[in-house]
Amino acid sequence: MIAAALSLLGAIVIVSGIARIPALRRRATATSAAAVVIVGLLVAAALCARAAGTVTGAAQVAAYVLTVLAAALSADGIVRAVFDVGIVRKRARAEDSSADDPNADDPNADDPNADGRPGPLRGGLTIGVLERTAVTAAVLAGWPGGIAVVLAVKGLARYPELREPDASEQFIIGTFTSVLISLAVAGVGVMLVR
Repeated sequence: MIAAALSLLGAIVIVSGIARIPALRRRATATSAAAVVIVGLLVAAALCARAAGTVTGAAQVAAYVLTVLAAALSADGIVRAVFDVGIVRKRARAEDSSADDPNADDPNADDPNADGRPGPLRGGLTIGVLERTAVTAAVLAGWPGGIAVVLAVKGLARYPELREPDASEQFIIGTFTSVLISLAVAGVGVMLVR
């Protein structure tokens, strides 16, 4: 079971790496499919880790490395899928209210970022990887207070940007999703090493 759990963590890293290919990241269906696969692999890894005994030696090092890599890389697709669900709801509401709108035939009229500009919070992918790495390392080190430190630093660093339209919503949804995935992956690692 230890080998199965480690293999599933490795599969999460591989699927996450494939999902980061730019051509796939632009497609909402590919992002959602990757998110579903990652969550399924994570559940399977958790079940295997629960059934496995405590790992030692080289397997323990592999468990630490794979856990941190899986947490750092896996949540991007899941966070994007959660954002896509929110955008779909916003567009549906905008379509309902645009029945008398002269721009209703323009597919980009409802999309404030149709011109290719990034969202209000730039650098989120890089910050997310660092955040998830730090959260997972804190949990694996047995220092849950580290999560509060990471979130406080992120909040203070982003504070000036949170006044822009949709920034606070993007910050909260992205941070909560990212941290929850980090904690789930770290939980698999904790089951393996303790």
